[in-house]
Amino acid sequence: MQFNVHDMLSKGSTVTFNEQMDVSGLLKGRRDVTGAGPLSVSLKVTGEEDVIQVEGELSISLNMACSRCLSGVPEQIVIPIFETFKPVASLDEAEDVDGEEDEDVIKIASDKVDLKPLVEEVLLLSLPFAPLCDDDCKGLCPNCGQNLNERQCGCNTEKIDPRFAALKDLFKE
Repeated sequence: MQFNVHDMLSKGSTVTFNEQMDVSGLLKGRRDVTGAGPLSVSLKVTGEEDVIQVEGELSISLNMACSRCLSGVPEQIVIPIFETFKPVASLDEAEDVDGEEDEDVIKIASDKVDLKPLVEEVLLLSLPFAPLCDDDCKGLCPNCGQNLNERQCGCNTEKIDPRFAALKDLFKE
């Protein structure tokens, strides 16, 4: 998924990328992702006056672990992408005259741009932080580990304030 900056700007052309990416290596260290299908990438790169627009979407099917009960949660994630690239001739041009950078524009100094790192970053930032199997998920028992959505356990769930724990034995005989 590479494009040549000079060709895009001089011709004002459009390039489309419709690919399937294997992201199993990218998600390998994540314990909350138990399975992932291929990432579908559909991007349109358009060269305009002095900027290059990249727009499209990513979609992926994931199987994630519920953050409360650890059961499998199927997720279908669709991520829209809209980025603007602007070539700069030197590092001095990377900042505007006022000394402020435009946060909506990605400055590029090379002639070729690879979109794969951008796509991987957008995917990782768009993953659910705490996936849930249900909004009313009860989670696991902290004592025995029983899934409380399936059945209740017989553990004592009474919580005693640790500051007053010594007083509970005061009236025992």
